[in-house]
Amino acid sequence: MALLESDVPIREVVTTDPEKAKALENDVRAKILDMLATEEMTIEEIHDELHRRGEEKAETTVRHHVNVLKDAGMVEIARLEEAGGGTRKYYKSNTRIFSYDLPEDAEQTLAEAQETATAELAGLVETLYGEHGDDIEAVARDMKPCEYCATQHYEEFVLRELLNRALIDLTENGTVESVRRDSEDAGDEAESHDDEDDR
Repeated sequence: MALLESDVPIREVVTTDPEKAKALENDVRAKILDMLATEEMTIEEIHDELHRRGEEKAETTVRHHVNVLKDAGMVEIARLEEAGGGTRKYYKSNTRIFSYDLPEDAEQTLAEAQETATAELAGLVETLYGEHGDDIEAVARDMKPCEYCATQHYEEFVLRELLNRALIDLTENGTVESVRRDSEDAGDEAESHDDEDDR
């Protein structure tokens, strides 16, 4: 007889490659990524900013962490400058880590938005499989570690990567911000019309 039985639904999915997962094992590296997402910095500047944030790390340790992130493909050299007979390297992150907790009532507040997102994504997934299903399945097959492994999880990973990269594209080219502003403007306009109707 079971002492406990519970249906445990999937609530979160984290997609990353093993090299990046290993690089993120250290919380200092997550802080470095956060710092380098907004500006280019040298090792010395990273060291000083970490110190300001309460992380007492030697400059050699900071250099090691940056090199681990660079080897994982999450940080790049953004520019080089001549400095006192040598070269100064500026690093920048190409990876953004969101490490937040939603407020307790967020699930209830966002329930309708979640329904909308689910319905819209169902149509998008159908379109993706209809137009690019062979490509998605081919990539998933190439990812399989052995002939006995099922491909479903690999296909889900490919889909999540496609959606994530599309969202990154929309964020980087300003579409998300533009839609947000347009939505706010439309809301302000509707509110203004309601005020006029009340007069």
